[in-house]
Amino acid sequence: MYGTNHSVVSEFVFLGLSNSWSIQLLLFFFSSVFYVASLLGNFLIVFSVAYDPNLHSPMYFLLANLSFLDLGGCSVAAPKMIFDFFRKHKTISFGGCITQIFFIHAIGGTEMVLLIAMAFDRYVAICKPLHYLTIMNPRMCFLLLNAAWILGFIHSIAQLAFVVDLPFCGPNVLDSFYCDLPQLIKLACTETNKLEFMVTANSGLISVSSFFILIISYIFILVTVRKHSSGGLSKAVSTLSAHVTVVVLFFGPLIFFYIWPFPSSHLDKFLAIFDAVLTPFLNPLIYTFRNKEMKAAMKKFFRQLVIYRKMS
Repeated sequence: MYGTNHSVVSEFVFLGLSNSWSIQLLLFFFSSVFYVASLLGNFLIVFSVAYDPNLHSPMYFLLANLSFLDLGGCSVAAPKMIFDFFRKHKTISFGGCITQIFFIHAIGGTEMVLLIAMAFDRYVAICKPLHYLTIMNPRMCFLLLNAAWILGFIHSIAQLAFVVDLPFCGPNVLDSFYCDLPQLIKLACTETNKLEFMVTANSGLISVSSFFILIISYIFILVTVRKHSSGGLSKAVSTLSAHVTVVVLFFGPLIFFYIWPFPSSHLDKFLAIFDAVLTPFLNPLIYTFRNKEMKAAMKKFFRQLVIYRKMS
């Protein structure tokens, strides 16, 4: 049955987030505001880093690429979710569902590797400051970025390779507002227990291992700084606190989705909407809140936009 796709299902139906019209209006407002804020915040970081020569450094290069990924991540599921608030019959085509899953896992996998690259950048900057520009040269930055994208696409394709040819003959209802592998596999018209375990274990293992690699690397940095300079510990903690916050926000929902043994549709939906619109909004906020150089670059960028509009 895995050799050929015998699907007769051409579309899937989403149950959405709520049947209450008042709650849907509230969620529409909430989602729309944070989605637009996520787009503006991440666009602002990307353009500020590209525009300001003072931000042409490895750290800001990686941060701009993280914002670029967040632009893609928040645009995979959120626009359709917002549009579906006004639809009674919420559907997505089979091809659209597969495409959504592909980009969710490709962007998610790429972001995991990029966060590890950013942790490596902070390790070199804090623990080996004299060799920072030598180690984190442009070639190394592009190598890390290419590795992140390649591994992200490999992860996504490997996940979908076992799913795309599954037979789907009904039912076709997903208790969610977007497509993802755990819910989709359960709708297949064949025995999928082993496949469910393999897909869940794969994504869960990658998420948990990446999370612990990052946390251990941050602890290692703090221990190294404390050994060499107790005065620099507070500065290192301040620098890494933003990274740790982003890591927890990014990996928390993922680990829950794939590892937590007691699934709850209501909690899953809350974490999913948090991951879809809130995390991409919080990332630029967290990274720029304490960063004087980034705030100065954004103000400069805004001033140039105002001058340009007046001249035009």
